[in-house]
Parts: sequence; C-alpha cells; structure tokens
Amino acid sequence: MEHLVLAINPGSTSTKIGLFRGDTPVFIKNIEHDRDEIMAFPDMPSQREFRLKYVLAALEEHGVKPSDLSGVVGRGGLMPTIETGGYEINDLMKEWITAERGGSHASNLGSLLADLVAHEAGCGAYIYDSVASGRLPEIAAITGFPEIKRKSLSHVLNSRAQSIEYAKKVDKRFEDMNVIIAHLGGGISLSVYEKGTLTDSVGDDWGPFSPERAGQAPLMDFVNIFHDSGIDKKSLKKKLRGAGGVVAHLGTTDMREVEQMIADGNENAKNVLGAMCYNVAKAIGSLATAVNGKVDIIIITGGIAKSAMVTGLICERVKFIAPIEIMPGEYELEALAAGCLRMITGEEPPKLLVRIDEDGIGYSEIKKR
Repeated sequence: MEHLVLAINPGSTSTKIGLFRGDTPVFIKNIEHDRDEIMAFPDMPSQREFRLKYVLAALEEHGVKPSDLSGVVGRGGLMPTIETGGYEINDLMKEWITAERGGSHASNLGSLLADLVAHEAGCGAYIYDSVASGRLPEIAAITGFPEIKRKSLSHVLNSRAQSIEYAKKVDKRFEDMNVIIAHLGGGISLSVYEKGTLTDSVGDDWGPFSPERAGQAPLMDFVNIFHDSGIDKKSLKKKLRGAGGVVAHLGTTDMREVEQMIADGNENAKNVLGAMCYNVAKAIGSLATAVNGKVDIIIITGGIAKSAMVTGLICERVKFIAPIEIMPGEYELEALAAGCLRMITGEEPPKLLVRIDEDGIGYSEIKKR
C-alpha cells in the first residue's frame, strides 16, 4: 500500500492542507479562518492548537485517522539559514520557531502543526525547502554595512520544485543546469541555481516591489522620510510588507483589477504595473551575472505568472539572456508532499538541525537510519 502523506501550508488567515497517497492527491482543502479570531492571538505560535482542530476535523471529514498517515510535512517558515531539502523536525527547530527568532510569519506554523499532527499519528514530522534555505557565498552575502549580511530569503519551495520539474520535462538533470527563476505572488522573489545549488537570490525586501511589498528604494530618501516621522517599528514593517508596492499606489493587490484599470485607460495603473515588471526584469538580469551569463533557462512562476500582460512585459526585456518558460501557479502542497515521500522512502535522507550560531546560521547532519 502506498504511503499516505499530509502536507500543511499555513497562511495569515488560512491553513491549506493536502493529503497525498504516493504522489496522487486524495484531497486538497483551504481552511479559511475568521480574521477576528486569528487577530485575537498574541503571536503566530499561539495559534497552533486553534488551527490543529481544523486540520484534524478535515481529516475526519474524509474518513482519515491520524494513525493512517506515514508522514506529515509542514511549510518551513523563517528558519535559521539552512541547506535546501528536507529536515526532520526536532526540539532545536521548534525552539527557534516558537521564539520567532527568525521573525514572525504564518509559514512558521507549518513545522509546529506538522509536529502536533505527527505526534497524534505516531509518524515522522518534517519540513521541506524553507524560505530561509540556501547559503549564499561570501561574495554575495557582504553588504556595505559590516553589521548586515545578506541571507537568502526566497520562495524556495515552489521555485526549486518548478526548476526540477522543468529539468525532467526537457530530459535533463537539474544538477547540470543553471536556472534563474522568478516567483511572482503577493511577494516577489528570484533565485539562481547553479548546477542545482542555490547560489544567489533577490528577496522581497531588497528587490522588485510587488502587489503588497515595497521592495527596494533609495536608502537616503527612506531615512529622511521615516526617521523623524514618529512611525513605530511594527507600522514601518507593515509599510514594507503588507501595505507597500502596488496596493500603496493603486489600493489593490489583485492584478486582475490592475489590468482592468489599464483597460479602462488608467495611465497611473499602466505605469505602476510596468515599473513592477521592469524591476523584475532588472533582477533577472542581475542574477545572470552570478553565473557569468551562462543561463540555461529563465522560469517565471507563481500566481501572477498567469497574467499574459505581466509575463509579456518581463519576457520582452530578458529574452536576450536565455530561453524563457512560463510555469504559472503555486504547487507548494505538491512540492511538500513529494519531498516528504522521498524522505520516508529513503530516497532523500532527512537532515537534522544540530546547531545554530549567533549569526543565525543553522548546521545540520544527515539523520542515520
């Protein structure tokens, strides 16, 4: 009998779950939570028991007992800087997430929920391709501030899965290719894989602005505008993530609405969307230099990649670099389940987080069978 795997991908007011038998989905459910109930919790980790009830109820609704599961995998969240791939959840990992040492984000709940469900099921609990996966080489990490080093923060889960899927499609090994991939969603991030290894990325707070992220801006102007404004840290972070970007300009994060504005003759909407795409194209160009211009494929993925207008504006500027593949949508539950299946079958031995240094770098070892 094939393994039954539960994948958990929490959002700010939703918990997406997928049950897979082998690589075949049994059901996928998006559990919507009442926003007022969610906002009543003091932090993300304190929501775990609340959300757990809904996850277990969804399993029961489909006639599945926790004991039927072979493995549970959750979205990795803001882990310490770790390697790509799969990890078995352990106490060190839970301590880091519960204390929100890497920051507060709904995806942090993925590992905590997976651990709780796995405890009920009596099986292994895992994460796969956390957003903090990928160690940048020193040349890519150093900034003009000795106090600040760049860390790779990108949509690794979907981006790496799509890159591997593309390699299969063209009958090549991912490990033999140089891939630049742009994930276009509520946040936009880009990464470059050199022979299968993530070697550089453009995060959603230092790259292109997006539907709800401010992206990069001139630092002196940023300091001048906000230093004496009286804005508190929490509100400023909200302007950077959640209230910046397209929504700050046009009052919406829905690209379909923006395209309708453009169709109705809104020149400002046309300029804002054009600027977003222009900056995505510039980021792709910058990552091409990380592999000396030797790019096998540029992939554009994520929910916004469904927009022909957006992908058209980007492709027109970067088509000289390499061929382009549009792979719209987000296949995060599928990617989580596939990674979990590889770990429980032994195809990909899970790693264990064994130490975290003062700079937030996580060190791991392969779990012995």
